Amino acid sequence: MTHRILILGGTTEARQLAEKLVARTDVSLTLSLAGRTENPVAQDLTTRTGGFGGAAGLAAYLRETHIDLLIDATHPYAAQISANATEAAHEAGVPIIALRRPGWEPAEGDRWTLVDSVASAVTALGSAPRHVFLALGRQEVAAFEAAPQHHYLIRSVDPVEPRLAVPDATYLLARGPFREADERALLLEHRIDVVVSKNSGGEATYGKIAAARALGIEVVMIRRSTLPDVPSAETVEALAAMVDHFLVSHFLGPAAERGV
Repeated sequence: MTHRILILGGTTEARQLAEKLVARTDVSLTLSLAGRTENPVAQDLTTRTGGFGGAAGLAAYLRETHIDLLIDATHPYAAQISANATEAAHEAGVPIIALRRPGWEPAEGDRWTLVDSVASAVTALGSAPRHVFLALGRQEVAAFEAAPQHHYLIRSVDPVEPRLAVPDATYLLARGPFREADERALLLEHRIDVVVSKNSGGEATYGKIAAARALGIEVVMIRRSTLPDVPSAETVEALAAMVDHFLVSHFLGPAAERGV
């Protein structure tokens, strides 16, 4: 029997989980990407791109494609998608599990200013001109047009179009992971005195946080929103184990789970 699994992706962990599951002969896997990245990493499996039309649209998709398990492995800041996924799973009667990557915790020497939104991050920069590294997605950087006095270094996977209406901005195209030593060199080269970051968690983009700490540079850290409370795991390995347990307990019955 083949079990249909839909992974809502957009993270490195989503790709890694898909790679683990795609080899299984008892699983038919689809990876769904929001489409915010123009050139996502290629996947050797069924992939769809774009939204579903909110929770109702996703629920309809789950029913129409006979999905047996929904996995929310979206970015920690994709709060609306996670909310829609939880609502859709409930409406369609489809079990849901999620990846909940732990956030970073401040360490000794960190100079974090915690804010609740991108708009608050703009305000936190202050009125005096500063050299600012915007380590954010390209969707968020337009808010910083409200503070044109700063000198911006903007790094993104895809080009920022249109470019910011500010006098001084430098654009870098790059995809992580980023090593601490390289991040330190970048911060020094551009004379950065404040980094604006989301608390994404994980190792792939932590280099800038460690580099800022080592150089005594302030980090304006945007807090996470609260995500729905669903069964979850913090790592790919733990999430894959949840999938194994789910397939055994839900589709093969309690006897198989006991090894009978």
